[in-house]
Amino acid sequence: MSTTQTIRTTDDTARLLAQELVRASASASLASLSGDGYPLASLTSIATDMAGHPVILVSRLSGHTGNLLADPRAGLLFARTGKGDPLAHPRISVTGEAQVIDRDSAEGGLVRRRFLRRQPKAALYADFPDFLFIRIRLRQASLNGGFGRAFELTAADLLSPLDGAEELLAAEDDILGHMNDDHAEAVGLYATKLCKREGKGWSMVSLDPDGFEIANASDMVRIGFSRRVLTADAVRERLLTLAREARAV
Repeated sequence: MSTTQTIRTTDDTARLLAQELVRASASASLASLSGDGYPLASLTSIATDMAGHPVILVSRLSGHTGNLLADPRAGLLFARTGKGDPLAHPRISVTGEAQVIDRDSAEGGLVRRRFLRRQPKAALYADFPDFLFIRIRLRQASLNGGFGRAFELTAADLLSPLDGAEELLAAEDDILGHMNDDHAEAVGLYATKLCKREGKGWSMVSLDPDGFEIANASDMVRIGFSRRVLTADAVRERLLTLAREARAV
């Protein structure tokens, strides 16, 4: 059987799984190119910007940082773990180009807040002068959803377009703060009732036009919206609907 015959046609189910693997992962394996041409694999903490491009926080003292600054081509492997054969669980390998984010810019402030909500322990070193935020601008991806479920995806399959989402981008901090401070019970119900997760201490950590992520100390999960949202009012409507659905379970 030829390789082309083993690749399935990309559909919405594959896109949603791919987006979930990237957006709801706390870490990933990073591949960069060393000066001698050989790849270097390392482990890195992960967040995403609102569009869905992965963001990493790295030290200039690390070998992979020097590699990315010299040659921006990079790869990331996101894998879901679980019992049994690790190859029976879904994973996605993405490629892209590294782009340093100016920490003193408005975008740098947004990225820093978004990253630290997902990686709160990184606050201990995020502002050290040798650390910098790097975005991996997605190019393409290979998704393996399990045996016989292989897909090739483009960046468009993984990303959330931000055209018209300026209000949502500006309101993200306020929305997440409001939900975590005033509606923690609802956030917990999203996890335990809608996602069948266990544990306490759930909080909303990131938001985009197509969904949001909630996390506690040991787990993270993505919840998608049934339709795209671009405003704070639209988010509020969707979150209220999800809360009612969770309470009815």
